[in-house]
Amino acid sequence: MSWLRTLVLGLKSLRLHPLRSSLTVLGIFIGVTSVIWLLAIGEGISAKAQEQIEGLGANNIILRSVKPPVETMSSQGITPYGLTRDDFDVLVSTIPTVDRALPIREVRRQFRYKDRLVEGRLVGCTPEYAEVMQLRVQPGRGHFITDAEVDQKDNVCVLASGTAERLFPFEDPVGKAIHVDDAYYVVVGVMKERQAMAGIGGSFAAQDFSTDVYIPISTLWKRIGDFVTTRRAGSFEGEQIEISQVTLRVKPASDRDPTGYVLETSEIVQATIDARHNSEDVAMVVPLELLEQARTTRLMFIIFMGMIAAISLVVGGIGIMNIMLATVTERTREIGIRRALGAKQGDITRQFLVETVMLSMLGGLIGIATGFTCGPVVRLARSGLDALAPHLMANLPEVIKSVSPEVVPWSVPLAFGISVGVGVIFGLYPAMRAATMDPIEALRHS
Repeated sequence: MSWLRTLVLGLKSLRLHPLRSSLTVLGIFIGVTSVIWLLAIGEGISAKAQEQIEGLGANNIILRSVKPPVETMSSQGITPYGLTRDDFDVLVSTIPTVDRALPIREVRRQFRYKDRLVEGRLVGCTPEYAEVMQLRVQPGRGHFITDAEVDQKDNVCVLASGTAERLFPFEDPVGKAIHVDDAYYVVVGVMKERQAMAGIGGSFAAQDFSTDVYIPISTLWKRIGDFVTTRRAGSFEGEQIEISQVTLRVKPASDRDPTGYVLETSEIVQATIDARHNSEDVAMVVPLELLEQARTTRLMFIIFMGMIAAISLVVGGIGIMNIMLATVTERTREIGIRRALGAKQGDITRQFLVETVMLSMLGGLIGIATGFTCGPVVRLARSGLDALAPHLMANLPEVIKSVSPEVVPWSVPLAFGISVGVGVIFGLYPAMRAATMDPIEALRHS
């Protein structure tokens, strides 16, 4: 009964000063909202990064040819570098834990159909490329490259969605032929739109799939070969590259541990490449290692963002303490009268502590409700920037333009618990100060 009476008295006291109470609640509200929002934004960014890495395949090992610096390349001859077909054969035949190997060769080319022209990547690959890169054929729009087409070195191609839209805006491209260099390639399929993949570190370049054209790698080797030349006034630069990238899929250790052999296999692969290449013209990416690093970074990021948000709650708590100390001074005579009528120190402490906790809980509840609006607010802000500052949005990194905040479930009880804790901790001193007042001195206060 005494707690209920204390609660009612606390509500009446807070209602006597609505503006002051509202400003006190505002401090806690901002702190709780900051905790939820910052953790949600951090989780969204982290989820996006992990999605990019998982898209590479946690049980894959990726080897990529790295072009040497310009100053080391011959100005009047051919500079060979990167992965070779012999490297590919050695890796496949000597490492028993490799389940599948995917060779890729990429060159920049212009694609022409009638009077329309598109510049993009010509990718020589095998049928497994679509699975590894998570590419899907549009329903009813043909098929991806087949083993038979690779074996026969057919002049066929598959168009990315962007390439198809720009070369064939008004007709079905399947069955038509596009012109690349001095050869024609018959379109046998069109892919669905695939989101660009961000670059990872310095060894794996960002990939934009929108203007790709895919052909059998055997056809590329036959038609284009291994040499790329760049002519300048009085000289030319040439490079010889046989394979741009090799993706090795590692056999699972068991059904429960599909990535068990990845790290061990990566050490063998690195040793094999080091023995065959003296220069640093081959880089290796192990998505499993990147994924583990991303998870560790996510935890550190969440802790860091949580600490920043917690500062807002501490500031709100200091505001509560200031307000309650001022309230104690204002209500000195009330405290003296209550003590004279028989109220104990515990009653006075409970009275002021209940008021601070009520302010904190109210701020916490409003902050939680506002915290769940993080996603809509971010999307609204992005839409506003798109309309008001399109150039600014165009220059932002893709991850910022596409990230979606995800409210971390445990951040809600954490933020609310901290808000209540702040109310107790920062309200305890004013409550104890009020309770330890000398009743006679308090009654003399005017």
